Amino acid sequence: MSAPAEHVFEVVGRTERFTGNVIRVVSDEVTMPDGGTAVRDYVVHVGAVGAVAVDFSDDPAGKVLLVRQYRHPVRRVLWELPAGLLDVAGEPAVETAKRELWEEADLRAARWDVLVDMLTTPGSSDEAIRIFLARDVTGVPHDERHTRLGEEHTMTTEWVPLETAIGWVFAGEIENAACIAGVLAAARARDTGFVGLRPADAPWPARPDAS
Repeated sequence: MSAPAEHVFEVVGRTERFTGNVIRVVSDEVTMPDGGTAVRDYVVHVGAVGAVAVDFSDDPAGKVLLVRQYRHPVRRVLWELPAGLLDVAGEPAVETAKRELWEEADLRAARWDVLVDMLTTPGSSDEAIRIFLARDVTGVPHDERHTRLGEEHTMTTEWVPLETAIGWVFAGEIENAACIAGVLAAARARDTGFVGLRPADAPWPARPDAS
C-alpha cells in the first residue's frame, strides 16, 4: 500500500494586519488536508544572527562573552549573545555577525564557523536566526570602537566561564533562546574537538530576504 501524497499547504489569501520597523503581522488563508482552509496569524521577521565568542587562551574549558541587555516585552535585563538583525540587504550573515560583535562587544574574531540554525517560534513567527562560533578573539582598539546609542548605551558585557554559563542555563538564569542554544552548542562543539562545524558561508535555506 503506497503512502498518501504529502499535502501542500497552499496560501490562497493574505491580509496584512500590522507593519512596523522590524516585524509585520499577517493572516494567511491556508489549504488544509481535509479540503477546507484555515487562517494562520503570524509574525514576519527580518531574521537575525548571533555570535558565541569563546576564548581558550588561558583555560582549556573556555569562557564565553555574554551581554546584559534590557528587553522591553519581558520588562527585564537578560543574559544574551552579541546579536542583531539581518537588516542590510545582500549582506552575508557572517558579516552581520562580525559587525554585531564589534558594535556590542568591542571584539573581532579571526575564525568563524556556523554553530547552529534556529527557527525560534515557528508556531507564531517565521523568524530564523543563525548562531556563529567566533574564536581567536581580540579586542578592538578604543579609537575604532562603535558608539552605542539608545538601549545599547546601557548594555554591558562579561566574560563567563563556559561551564558557569551552562550551569546558568539549567538554573534558569539564562532564558534567551538564542543564548541557551549557543552556550550549549558551543560546549558540545568544544567537547567534540570542533569536528563537524559548518563553514561560515554554509547554505542557509531558512534565511529570509533582508531587503
